[in-house]
Amino acid sequence: MAQWISFIHNGKSGFGQIEGDRVAVYEGSLFAEARRTNRVLAIADVIMDLPCRPGKLIALWNNYHAQASKQNLSIPAEPLYFIKSPSSYCAHENIVPSPTSYNGRVVYEGELGIVIGRLCKNLNEDEARQAIFGYTCINDITALDLISKDTSFAQWTRAKSFDGFGVIGPAITTGLDWSTLSVRTLINGRERQNYPCIDMIFSPEKIVHAISQDMTLEPGDVIACGTSLGVLPMKPGTIVEIQIEGIGTLRNQYGAGASE
Repeated sequence: MAQWISFIHNGKSGFGQIEGDRVAVYEGSLFAEARRTNRVLAIADVIMDLPCRPGKLIALWNNYHAQASKQNLSIPAEPLYFIKSPSSYCAHENIVPSPTSYNGRVVYEGELGIVIGRLCKNLNEDEARQAIFGYTCINDITALDLISKDTSFAQWTRAKSFDGFGVIGPAITTGLDWSTLSVRTLINGRERQNYPCIDMIFSPEKIVHAISQDMTLEPGDVIACGTSLGVLPMKPGTIVEIQIEGIGTLRNQYGAGASE
């Protein structure tokens, strides 16, 4: 198992592997020919950046049995997904700005994220499993009231793509068994989500297999596996922490103002 981060140190970008309270600096590409250097930095001395720069962030809806049961949703025959804008990406510890054009409910969604490691298209499930580089934490933030505001057109893209609404990090971990993982979401220190990934309707390899039939996936693309029970609205100033053992804690503040 290895934890990879991207960082900024003395104004320069880099990437490396976490080793305790330090990061071993690498050069080259995270997804091809990553080479370890002789440099080692203290994690306290770097600023965490996005762990990768996805060409696209794809996110699933209705992918957990518990959530489907609670909402009386039918089990989908294939993964249901949308894409979040690259301008929505937000790194660990950054503030997620409140939208200025929308004043309705904004909700957090703690999720497991799949990171693609190679160029791929039309994969079978075994090939899809091999195409997964590792896993990360996601907060798939949603302007909830926008989705059905216009009854003639569901506004998934707009609701999901405000600046900062695609939070990714803090690390990408390789060598994890996704079926043993749980996603835990803390809101101002209070647990609001804690659900097992094994409850997924579509496993990561099935998700990658299905999406690769529709579009080419590229190294660094991220797929959010969907969320489960416990999603609630946030107020400005809210501190959100998404925790997955082996990956870490993805922490951000939503908007400005005092948390409540």
